[in-house]
Amino acid sequence: MSTAPLTAAQVDVFARCMAVGGVAVFPSDTVYGLACDPSQRAAVTRLYALKRRELEAPSAVMFFSLEMALEALPELGPKTRAALERLLPGPVTVLLSNPAGRYPLACGSAPATLGLRVPELSAQLAALGQFKWPLLQSSANHAAEPPPNSIGELEPTIRDEVDLVLDGGPLGGLSSSVIDLQQYELEGRWELLREGPIGSDQIEQLLG
Repeated sequence: MSTAPLTAAQVDVFARCMAVGGVAVFPSDTVYGLACDPSQRAAVTRLYALKRRELEAPSAVMFFSLEMALEALPELGPKTRAALERLLPGPVTVLLSNPAGRYPLACGSAPATLGLRVPELSAQLAALGQFKWPLLQSSANHAAEPPPNSIGELEPTIRDEVDLVLDGGPLGGLSSSVIDLQQYELEGRWELLREGPIGSDQIEQLLG
């Protein structure tokens, strides 16, 4: 049985959950994730506890539009911004230099590096595009275990402890590709740290 597309009302509940320091499970263009407000320490601590992950480990900050992401990171150089416009939105996590120290709770023990996600929303998930704030997000699994592609694959200890579960149906994705762009502005270098839906050949075509 197919799942109905997410509605504006569901996303409004999701937004209110984030605003009051909640932790939610939500669908992305890859796998199901855990999300919270990246500025609320108690929420971040709770998310990490659900994942059984050390707070020193970094997570990514997700925006649901590239325009909002670029507005939030005005210090990015022109080459890096151009690279992001080629890569995003899409199933990738991009590692960026973070000289302004933004979103420190998401950066863990590496405050000079920021992970950025902007998912490519399918018609099923298009309503998430109305969400206007950044999220701290990480896959909705215990550390070192496979990420879930459906609500049915969620660990009960995660599903039962979060404040909200958004069901976007089966995703069938891989965890995002991780691309390091920290040396791209000055040296034009990038590195694929984790291959996912996008491989090195496709990145080479996009970035050169």
